Amino acid sequence: MIVFVKLILAHLVGDFILQPKSWVEKKEKHGIKSFKLYLHGLIHGVLVWLILWDFRYWAPALLIMVVHIGIDITKLSFQKESNKTGWFLVDQLLHVLSIAILWYVFFNHDISVGVLAENTHFWIYLTAILFLTLVCGIIIQVLLTNWAKDINSDKAKSLPNAGRYIGILERLLVFVFVVLGRWEAIGFLIAAKSVFRFGDLKDSRNRKLTEYILIGTLLSFGIAIVTGIVVLHLTSI
Repeated sequence: MIVFVKLILAHLVGDFILQPKSWVEKKEKHGIKSFKLYLHGLIHGVLVWLILWDFRYWAPALLIMVVHIGIDITKLSFQKESNKTGWFLVDQLLHVLSIAILWYVFFNHDISVGVLAENTHFWIYLTAILFLTLVCGIIIQVLLTNWAKDINSDKAKSLPNAGRYIGILERLLVFVFVVLGRWEAIGFLIAAKSVFRFGDLKDSRNRKLTEYILIGTLLSFGIAIVTGIVVLHLTSI
């Protein structure tokens, strides 16, 4: 399992830290002709090899590089301005799925390699902290891209479907708190929401901004909670 965590860590570093926004823009502009597309894939392969720290594992590193480039090409081929958020999620899902398959094929579940391989908690917490501090913000920004455009628009008093998603996120968070037996956290959630008093916001733009902040806040809460649960599970194995 620890090898899988390392591979996910390499993916997060390659996709969200070592890939400047300018590279993304050039890939979207030039598609398969973009040099940055292949350089980005090469970086992923090198990261996998470095984090495993064993030349014998050049094959999975090479395959992850090739598959990553293939997934990115697929994304660039079908992605449009109107469906960027959807393809961002599909792209990340395919990357994680491909890593899981290659991990299963090459490492037979539990082969541990590399420096600090014995210290499984180190890799789990490092991956979780990297995800929450640097990756999570980018994911939330992408998910809220369309609503961010609506904030400066005066055509609508409220963000499209904002109330529905706020309710879904609230219920999921409350469910998690109940399952974990953290009843006090539900009170904290209610208190946090009460800060945004819809009744006092007469201006339509303020209401949209409030809904935008609420959705972003609840997304952040939810991702952090799920990440925490996954970490607790992994460290208890």
